[in-house]
Amino acid sequence: MLDINVIRADPERIRKMLLDRNYTVDILEQFLALDSEWRQLIEEGNQLRKKRNEAAIAVPKLKGEEKQKVIAEMKSVVMRISDIEKRVAEIEATRDETLLLFPNVPHESVPVGSCYDNNICTIEAHDLRKFDFKPKDHIELGESLNIIDFARGTKIAGSGFYVLRGDGARLERAMINLMLDLHRRQGYTEVFPPVVVNRNAVIGTGQYPKMKDDMYWLERDDLWLNPTAEVPVTNLYQDEILEKEELPIHLTAYLPSFRREAGRHAEMKGIIRVHEFNKVELVKFVHPETSWQELEKLRRDAEEVFQVLDLPYRVLLLCTGDMGFASAKTFDIESYAPGTDKWLECSSCSCFTDFQARRARIKFRPEAHLKSEFIHTLNGSGVALPRTMVSVMENNQTAEGKIIVPKALRPYMQGQELIE
Repeated sequence: MLDINVIRADPERIRKMLLDRNYTVDILEQFLALDSEWRQLIEEGNQLRKKRNEAAIAVPKLKGEEKQKVIAEMKSVVMRISDIEKRVAEIEATRDETLLLFPNVPHESVPVGSCYDNNICTIEAHDLRKFDFKPKDHIELGESLNIIDFARGTKIAGSGFYVLRGDGARLERAMINLMLDLHRRQGYTEVFPPVVVNRNAVIGTGQYPKMKDDMYWLERDDLWLNPTAEVPVTNLYQDEILEKEELPIHLTAYLPSFRREAGRHAEMKGIIRVHEFNKVELVKFVHPETSWQELEKLRRDAEEVFQVLDLPYRVLLLCTGDMGFASAKTFDIESYAPGTDKWLECSSCSCFTDFQARRARIKFRPEAHLKSEFIHTLNGSGVALPRTMVSVMENNQTAEGKIIVPKALRPYMQGQELIE
């Protein structure tokens, strides 16, 4: 959430930001109108209260008709004050809802652009494998090896769901364990939070109300299936004031996550865009002065997954129009899938500055005697499955349709070298 004073101080800067991020300026106009009325009413209310207080002092000294006149006038003043207080409460509620619709302000280093094509490739760390045969995609590989079952996934849950079986299930479990162990060595503390989250949690990280139609809502309990482990992990410190000595806090977590992907999962066949997916998450709580350095480190930590798995990858700096709602700067890591012939986004690493902390009310105390301040939060996929699994399958296939298990995963699969 943006600081309300930032919008008041420079609305034209916010107007440009909204346009750069492909938003309309309607929310700004609505906010400014509400805020203008609010300030006028606050000023009027303060003047009327001053008048009422002065009358309270003067009335005992008055007599007769003059006294009755002032008393009658004060009754009108009190009624007006009551009306103002009701309207102010209504405006504040509506204004606060409007404030939740403002995206974060991009960092100055973020390129201005409207879509994916305007992103900037910052790292190309790949040597694409040259095949002496036509590589299969993960769908053909998965079905021929009987490690992915699309039909039964659809039968039990509907379109956009699938079943991993046999070595497919073991391969994904091995990847998850590899990532968690790697991130623990990098200095992250592992947590295992609930899969479901409450409304305050999805508000805190910025998914609500922006992404509410893309999340699964458990209406009876007003709970949400997490769209990413970022939500429960970031909200672990909701409404807390941390000590400076506690920072930075680096956490990692594995969770299944859920998204409706309404109308979008049909764009890509197989397991590239689905409703339920596993992911290992990285979340940081840091001092505001270190957040941009922490973003670079976060990106490198996520990159190491691809390096360990020996996968071709590249890093994109996202433009203003392609960034997530809450992000101030984002790097996407894509891995190449030769059978599918696409670069697939497998990780997204973002710095949110104080945007999420302000919504979730997460602060730190710079010094014992100083007022608390909002921390900065960061989040990165470390990394997301199943797209990474697609890349592993397609890059490690043989001409016979088998899959060579990457060396880093073999200890997690009891030394198995081949899926056949």
